[in-house]
Amino acid sequence: FCVYLDATYLPLRRETFEREAVYIAIGIKPNGHKEVIDYCIAPSENIEVWTDMLQNMKSRGLKQVELFLSDGVVGMKTALARTYPKAHFQRCLVHVMRNICAKVRVDDREKIMNEFKQIHQQTSKKEAAAVLHKFYARWNKAYSNVIKGLKEIEPDLLVFYNYPKQIRASIYSTNMIESFNNAIKRKAKPKAE
Repeated sequence: FCVYLDATYLPLRRETFEREAVYIAIGIKPNGHKEVIDYCIAPSENIEVWTDMLQNMKSRGLKQVELFLSDGVVGMKTALARTYPKAHFQRCLVHVMRNICAKVRVDDREKIMNEFKQIHQQTSKKEAAAVLHKFYARWNKAYSNVIKGLKEIEPDLLVFYNYPKQIRASIYSTNMIESFNNAIKRKAKPKAE
């Protein structure tokens, strides 16, 4: 069982229109069936709400999860380890790429992204680790803080390689839940009256 976790912001009408975080957990069963396991709304995204949501999912009967996929919300890995200690955690590589882009010079972005994308296009975890370490060596001088940050999260970057080749493309990023969130946003747009 695989669970994608993500929050998106929607304008919600209370006294006024305010953007609030909608937390969503989507599970994929071994047979490929997808379903929304849980969701909740809070003023902003924070780890306390995620922790409550994870504990709620467990108390409602979701006892075992093989893999969680999420962006880089601070504290997520710790919250997952407390609630589902046997589960593995894959950090979304697309979010990692976006974070890298935000921290590098515009002139270097395309080259850096093309090189970083090579990480998820390898045939084995060993090859991917070699590509990642080559990336570190190539860019460490110009962007030592970016590389330091990547090294800190490295254990969460290549977890998807532990799974069969047929499903790797769907578990190295949270694109599936991002698509779901975009559909919600389209449906939630206020209609002209």
